[in-house]
Amino acid sequence: MNSDLERLIALQQLDSTAEAARRRLAEGPEHELALEARIEAARQRLAAAKEQHGQNQAARRELEKEVAVHQGRLSKFRDTLMAVKTNVEYQAVQKEMAFAQGEVKSIEDKVLERMIEADELTAVVKRAEGELAAEQKTVDADRRAMTAEQAVLQETIDRVTSERVAVVGALDTQVLATFDMVSRKRNGVAVAEARDGICTICHVRLRPQVFNTVTRNDAIIQCDSCNRILYYVPKTESPAVGTENSEVRT
Repeated sequence: MNSDLERLIALQQLDSTAEAARRRLAEGPEHELALEARIEAARQRLAAAKEQHGQNQAARRELEKEVAVHQGRLSKFRDTLMAVKTNVEYQAVQKEMAFAQGEVKSIEDKVLERMIEADELTAVVKRAEGELAAEQKTVDADRRAMTAEQAVLQETIDRVTSERVAVVGALDTQVLATFDMVSRKRNGVAVAEARDGICTICHVRLRPQVFNTVTRNDAIIQCDSCNRILYYVPKTESPAVGTENSEVRT
């Protein structure tokens, strides 16, 4: 294989690896926002549960105050009942007492309802607290994994950058200029495999004489359609650069 073509294939591998690592690193802030959103959603669910529980307790206290008011009235009615002198007054006080007792019974039923509801809301709060704790644990693990991955990605970029310097230094300057120009125009993919007479990136069929020349791998040949530098992998070998799916046809 032509030495410069071999170096170009290696250079494309390095550039593609570095670009993939950079894209992955660039996803970090968005991923962090997503993680924080998960925690915030769990916090809001807990806050809502606590708010409902608090409203329940406040409503129960108000009902208990009403019960106390009616019980105070009943106490006064009992005192009054001991002092009445006529049957009419007695019946009137009894009527007022019956009404107050009815009110107490009705309100106490409501208090009981609030107590039952409070038990349910307490369970909801505890469940929300557990969900928040579990979500925090999961998010913390995700963050640790992301931090570790970012360190590996940065190491990859640093290593590739160093290796790239060596490859670039060995390339013919004109060949390198061609590679750089095509790379800028083609989203960082300047080298493509030619297979079965087709450029595997732009999927345009090559002229027979061009493909025949490419199969020899002894010269720098560019695709007539996308201008990418072409190479050929004999059927018995594995592809040197997996660029088939790295970019849509342009």
